[in-house]
Amino acid sequence: MRKMRRKLDAALKVQVVLEAIRGKKTAAEIASEYGVHPNQITTWKRYFLDQLPHIFSKGNSNKEKAYEEEREALLKKIGQLEMEKDWLQKKLNTFPLKRGKDL
Repeated sequence: MRKMRRKLDAALKVQVVLEAIRGKKTAAEIASEYGVHPNQITTWKRYFLDQLPHIFSKGNSNKEKAYEEEREALLKKIGQLEMEKDWLQKKLNTFPLKRGKDL
């Protein structure tokens, strides 16, 4: 029977990474304390350090940029559809309605 993988929450991962960054304990000591593999601690630490510059950047994040681009595209589409609707309503009013069998 396979062993179920543990899902660790973000707070625990941050705690482990901060201990690794402080350097008071080795990765092996931290790993035995928290029950994770030392390689996993190294991976989390590397990811954490790679993401630090993005935390303090003033520019929009990728998600925010994508959201704004999608929003602008949707607003443009709404404007186009409103113009088409208005044009079609004007054209509809110019055609005489036929009543009776011709419908």
